[in-house]
Amino acid sequence: MTEQPARPAQPATPAEPSGVDLARVALRAAKEQARARGAAAQQKKQARRGGLRSGARADGRDPLPLGAAISRLITERGWETPAAVGGVMGRWPQMVGPEVAQHCEPQRYDEDARVLTVRCDSTAWATQLRLLAPQLVARLNADLGQGTVKLIKVLGPGGPGRRYGPLRAPGSRGPGDTYG
Repeated sequence: MTEQPARPAQPATPAEPSGVDLARVALRAAKEQARARGAAAQQKKQARRGGLRSGARADGRDPLPLGAAISRLITERGWETPAAVGGVMGRWPQMVGPEVAQHCEPQRYDEDARVLTVRCDSTAWATQLRLLAPQLVARLNADLGQGTVKLIKVLGPGGPGRRYGPLRAPGSRGPGDTYG
């Protein structure tokens, strides 16, 4: 047997598209053009009729159940954290226990500082809650998400309202409103 010299490798040339491939490409382009013309005609028709109309198919204008609408609103506005903390204020007795909840109630939540303010009805309960604050912060963060509450500010009982004298005119603002 005689050996023939090795042929140099020829670069592979891309195959010319056949008639079937050209037909597929032309059909795809025609479908896209027809779809675009149909969408433009549909928009013109809607504009003549006065905007979008209801139809048999679901779209973004259909009514939602109340819970889904509220969840969507909370998500769109970025109110997840305040809503969650508001839920905790509603579930306060379950979070801290009925005895503590009877003497201490949450007043407000500062979202920027992440501080929950709680008012107690006596100084003894305020002291008790200050001692329980680290465990309560951990429990709240486990329920709401890490870092939601950084500090619990405990307030003692409030004093009586301040009065400026035994005789007051209704609607007065104190001694400054007498002399102009």
